[in-house]
Amino acid sequence: ASIGNFLRRSLRRAGRREGKDGASAAENTPPQVSQGKLGERSSVFCSAGQFFFEYLVVVSLKKMPDGRYEPKITYQFPKRENLLKGQKEEEERLLQAIPLFCFPDGSNWVPVTEFTSETFSFVLTNVDGSRKIGYCRRLLPSGRGVRLPEVFCIISCLGCFGLFSKILDEVEKRRQISMAVIYPFMQGLRESPFPAPGKTVTIKSFIPESGTELIELTRPVDAHLEHVEFQALLQRLSPHLILHIFASAMLERRLIFLAEELSVLSQCIHAVAALLYPFTWAHTYIPVVPECLLDTVCCPTPFMVGIQMRHLQRVLEQPMEEALIVDLCEGKIIQAVGDEEEILPGKLQNEMLVSLNRHNNNNNVHTSEQVNALVSEAFVHFFVRLVGHYASHIKWGRSGSGSFQERAFCKAITSKSCRRFVKKFVKTNMFSLFIEEAEKSRIPQEGNG
Repeated sequence: ASIGNFLRRSLRRAGRREGKDGASAAENTPPQVSQGKLGERSSVFCSAGQFFFEYLVVVSLKKMPDGRYEPKITYQFPKRENLLKGQKEEEERLLQAIPLFCFPDGSNWVPVTEFTSETFSFVLTNVDGSRKIGYCRRLLPSGRGVRLPEVFCIISCLGCFGLFSKILDEVEKRRQISMAVIYPFMQGLRESPFPAPGKTVTIKSFIPESGTELIELTRPVDAHLEHVEFQALLQRLSPHLILHIFASAMLERRLIFLAEELSVLSQCIHAVAALLYPFTWAHTYIPVVPECLLDTVCCPTPFMVGIQMRHLQRVLEQPMEEALIVDLCEGKIIQAVGDEEEILPGKLQNEMLVSLNRHNNNNNVHTSEQVNALVSEAFVHFFVRLVGHYASHIKWGRSGSGSFQERAFCKAITSKSCRRFVKKFVKTNMFSLFIEEAEKSRIPQEGNG
């Protein structure tokens, strides 16, 4: 209970702007994209040239006197010294939170001889609103006899799941040889600048008996799709259900996703959040909820969370307000509000269904990157059709500051069903935040009235 309270205090932050219902951005938020023209590609977290990562930590399970297992950090690289008081407190908060997100499944573990390694990620939001991603590889250390899995977790402010998965492949390969072989590889990575979109960085790494290896790490061309795997969503849910989820997310409702595998939860929830691009989910966002934070589902404000299937009964027993509960194992909705079919304008919804079904039928043809681009394009096109005229309804003052004319913006929509939907959408936090950025984005020009 005490660690749960600590996490809530250390991860919670005030929203940049309170919503109309008083809701605020909270504990975990997905990658923030800078806003430009609607549909414009933009960078996810930090620019090229940053450090690849802040820390590599190893989280192991330690047996407690009562027989339970508790996750503890057993290795940290690099060790940071001479930190200022504020930095030290932030580091302590971070290092105390990481183990729970590396082993969110609770304390019921038994040593095993076989374990299929899995990759997943989580997002932590600091008190000041800055974000860090934890990229995790849970694996069984090499050896004989029964043993417990451990997690290698890379903490970075950079959002690029595919690239960090490849780094974790290299970490796992070295772990099977010796922990000592991991350090020089991570040191080489830390000394290399993060590449620009579409560029490659080459890391030299020596492995005993194999010699020096050259590891090439290439960043995708489209930076906003770096943290996304739409294929994971399309493989588990029908296009029809994906649109129900998308519609609920657009109205900032409560969304709960269920699966047993941590990788499925984190991949699918990141994908749902990415469907909203160029808008950003601005509320509680926890792709894998640690067992001690399951009461998050009692929160009256919007949230998007992932919960392991074994906790379904506990979730259903919570005093919960209306929520959409999605079973990613069976590809079905367990609980709905009931109006999901009617939220989106009919004509646009049908066009998107046709587009998603086309991608679904060609799954064996397209690469992961192609699926990402095609799916993203369909959803961006939806937003362009619906609200793409927003820029012409920002009134600019002489000082260069803009003022969005909401009434005229809605009135300009000729379709009644589209106008009805947009009148709800403009009241959301994500639209307010997008417009706030747009109102600031014009460079003041001489004589502009």
